[in-house]
Amino acid sequence: MPGFASSAPEVTNISRHGFWLLLGDEELLVRFEDFPWFRHATIDALTRVEWPSPDHLYWPLLDVDLSVRSVRRPADFPLVSRATAGPAAGT
Repeated sequence: MPGFASSAPEVTNISRHGFWLLLGDEELLVRFEDFPWFRHATIDALTRVEWPSPDHLYWPLLDVDLSVRSVRRPADFPLVSRATAGPAAGT
């Protein structure tokens, strides 16, 4: 079985709306609105991205894993949090 061959992913531009990620010959916009955990990341943390398999991206300094499919089509992968709001008032 042939292995996964790719060039290293590269962040090509950062704006207040998000950042552009080059994966091989495809450039994708990672919007902060869709991926809010990147909004306050440092440039160093954003640009240290790994692409270990065709559908897996990893930012080790942020401990963030994403599917490439979720970047291409974020509406298909709604954000869900299991965090609670904390104790109820008066308890």
